[in-house]
Amino acid sequence: MSYPKELHEITRLEEKNLPFQLFLNGSEQAVPGQNILYLHWHEHFEIIVMQRGEAIFHIDSVPYEVSAGDVLLVPAGGLHVGYCSSGGEIKYAAIVFNALLFKDWAQDPVHMKYVAPFLENRFRFPVQLDQHLPAFAGFDALLDQIIAEYSSKEPGYQLIVKTELYLLFAKLSRHYWQQNADNAPVKDHSLNRERFKPLLAHIEEHFAESMSIEQAAQRVSLNPYHFCKTFKKLTGRTFVEYVNDCRVSEAARLLQKADLSVTEIAGLVGCDNPNYFTKLFKQYKGLTPSQYRKQS
Repeated sequence: MSYPKELHEITRLEEKNLPFQLFLNGSEQAVPGQNILYLHWHEHFEIIVMQRGEAIFHIDSVPYEVSAGDVLLVPAGGLHVGYCSSGGEIKYAAIVFNALLFKDWAQDPVHMKYVAPFLENRFRFPVQLDQHLPAFAGFDALLDQIIAEYSSKEPGYQLIVKTELYLLFAKLSRHYWQQNADNAPVKDHSLNRERFKPLLAHIEEHFAESMSIEQAAQRVSLNPYHFCKTFKKLTGRTFVEYVNDCRVSEAARLLQKADLSVTEIAGLVGCDNPNYFTKLFKQYKGLTPSQYRKQS
């Protein structure tokens, strides 16, 4: 997969009247540490359903280890990124939607009390669900049905997708509403993501340029030690690893689509030494640039 040009993803929802999208992602021959979900954020709510393999997703600075059957709930605006933690085939589904999907319920006082606060980020579900709890019995079947209906798109699938997803949210709300209501209003506990978003966006646009850790730390008004610690917690990568990941992902895109030599591509992504570039590319992709181009 290649890296986007912007950290803020404008997720295209397929139908105007159905603000919902399903992405089926994966790799048949992933290598440990490989990026399987680029670092980004969007205004939509997202449910990640792990279907095969093992991975680690960092969501607002917190790492979550997942394997087949696990589910993650990504709040709107949350920075998230994923890496493969086991070799071989890896597969996951991402269900993306926004609160407008349930706009028809806006006049319902029960909806406004129990479901709307979670859709609007005033209340929060935990990111990683313990599906062994009795309250979540049947969740896997609901998610499978949503994915199957959207994939097959039989007549009236929109109604089934919307109904099944609302049922899922209502069950989650039943379990988590009281503990949210008993606590103080949810504050944005992810200030670091907002602080780092401009820097991360700058790296996305200028990863071919040289930037020291000291220069990067200065952009977010931190000393280098705290910068490195916070950056690793937020992205799951060191600063150098993250920049290299951006360079390799862009190189992979160019190898697939551009009629350029490996040496030319190395220069475009900020690696003046072709031998170092080849070594770096293989470290991140498991193949040399030439092998990757042939396979693609």
